Amino acid sequence: MNAPAAVLPFDGSAIPARPRRARAWGLGVGMLGWLGAACLLAGCAPLALNIAIVFLFAGPHNWMEFRYMLARMPAAWGRLRGFYALALGGTVVLAGAMIGLPYLARHRGWDYADWQFGAALWNVALLGWLAALAWQVWTRPLQRTALAASAAVLAMAAWQYPGAWALGLVYAHPLVALAFFAREIKRRRPEALRAYLAALALVPVALAFLWWRLGDAPDLRGADILSMRIALQSGAGLLPKVSSSFLVASHAFLELLHYGVWILAVPLLTLKASPLDVEAVPLAKKSRTWRWALSGSLLCGLLLVVGLWGGFLADYAVTRDLYFSIAIVHVLGEFPFLMRG
Repeated sequence: MNAPAAVLPFDGSAIPARPRRARAWGLGVGMLGWLGAACLLAGCAPLALNIAIVFLFAGPHNWMEFRYMLARMPAAWGRLRGFYALALGGTVVLAGAMIGLPYLARHRGWDYADWQFGAALWNVALLGWLAALAWQVWTRPLQRTALAASAAVLAMAAWQYPGAWALGLVYAHPLVALAFFAREIKRRRPEALRAYLAALALVPVALAFLWWRLGDAPDLRGADILSMRIALQSGAGLLPKVSSSFLVASHAFLELLHYGVWILAVPLLTLKASPLDVEAVPLAKKSRTWRWALSGSLLCGLLLVVGLWGGFLADYAVTRDLYFSIAIVHVLGEFPFLMRG
């Protein structure tokens, strides 16, 4: 009679190699499908796509991102107290400054030079904050030397060309979500990382396709305020010799990838229960009060999402402006969590 095999805890290592490979390439194929669909939609109807995805996905993606960050926040900061205090404080101060700049400009009667100075000052403050956070993460002398040199060069560029720097942030921000997803794949499905990176390598190809299709296209024909705002946000003011159709399509394409990662990809990979279930969130384990507070914050967030949809239906252009002025909070909030890993 054979002795019973030892019962080992399941950690995924017992999955046969072939199913693991199939699942890995399945993720890559799914990413390719999403990338291809986003590219085709952006190339066919850039302005309509931009309007539609902001209406549909802006609120839900912020809510899912907030849920993800709650799960990543440790219950006790310990030696990371300084890092998280700087992260939260910097987010509040920089977001408040960005939101307040237009009101200050109107009150003071700023001209173009004043606007350039204010934007450059904010850019340098942002870089200083990021460098201070990275200084606490990268502790090796060589890393800190490279950090100081890079921060100095970037600060000079951000000060000299504030408009170009701001536009760079607009286009770089959607890519941050792809970096978060890559990290989660590496942590949870490492066998799928190669397929995912192979799919990501086609993002420049998709942008090249949009250039081939729209690089010589006429500028967007809409003369209304909304169309002009969308074109300006995509860089039409800074790049007047580039077709605004291409710029809006490129931005919509990247934003659709960004929304897809936060609303679909990351939750499917990381969540094992309803997003409203906070039992597994580290902060919820501190006390019942914390658990109720987290649940309440998520419910309030859902109400804000519904309110945002209502605002879009009532006055899309005004609500869009309001949303993008406040959205800087979540843009800044991503950096500390990306650094900590």
